[in-house]
Amino acid sequence: MSQARLMDGTALARRIVERTAHRAAGLTGRTGVRPCLATVLVGEDPASVTYVRMKRNRCRTANIASRHVELPAATTTAQLVQTLRDLSADPSVHGILLQHPVGDHIDERAAFEAIAPEKDVDGVTFASFATMSFALPGFVSCTPGGIMRLLDAYDVDPAGKRAVVVGRSAILGKPVGMLLLARDATVTYCHSRTRELSSVVREADIVVAAAGRPRLVRGEDVKPGAVVIDAGYNAGNVGDVDFDTAAERASLITPVPGGVGPMTIATLLEQTVDAAARQLGV
Repeated sequence: MSQARLMDGTALARRIVERTAHRAAGLTGRTGVRPCLATVLVGEDPASVTYVRMKRNRCRTANIASRHVELPAATTTAQLVQTLRDLSADPSVHGILLQHPVGDHIDERAAFEAIAPEKDVDGVTFASFATMSFALPGFVSCTPGGIMRLLDAYDVDPAGKRAVVVGRSAILGKPVGMLLLARDATVTYCHSRTRELSSVVREADIVVAAAGRPRLVRGEDVKPGAVVIDAGYNAGNVGDVDFDTAAERASLITPVPGGVGPMTIATLLEQTVDAAARQLGV
């Protein structure tokens, strides 16, 4: 039985970051301004602390300055919104990342909307979702944007294909479906409460698993030759797809880790340099 080809997000992300670093250095050489990404972290969730540290380290690799704002876990919605508005108004900051989740007591949507659209390099605002939905210039949500770059790198043209997105989050499931639709795929949204999920997945030419449920997508339900994108990450390096059995049927599949994750950060850095260039008019 043939084994699926792995979609190497780590290698592709490395190339994107190298190009981004070159662009950032060129922009600084022309303007004297270094692109700057501000990261905002509420509380001390260990996973979030690790993610932010990783993103800041990648910033250095990409010739991007990073400014980190740490807020206590007891921060209110109003305090977080004011912090994000202040960063939005600061001309030395070109992109803003609010690390989520932010705590149940905070209105996360209100916080996202405090980020100026021109600095929303993580693609989390209503404005960014609208530009994604209407295929207009703007910033994409980073994980969906990274997924589309992976598909392009492996010559997967979504046009005319049946794409099944398993997940409906505002920054992953919903936007990746809109990006696929804009590329002429026929898109079906599913989620953890979809009845007879297996029968829907079996029809998919492209499966994007993004529900946050370990091994929710069974390998035996993958259509032979399908492309499988696993955007899930669960305890024990387990994705939302049963990898071993899915790899026996798919033509292409992303590993966990090393698939979608590195592409998310690469997209964030690339969009930060894009934002700086636009704000500096170069």
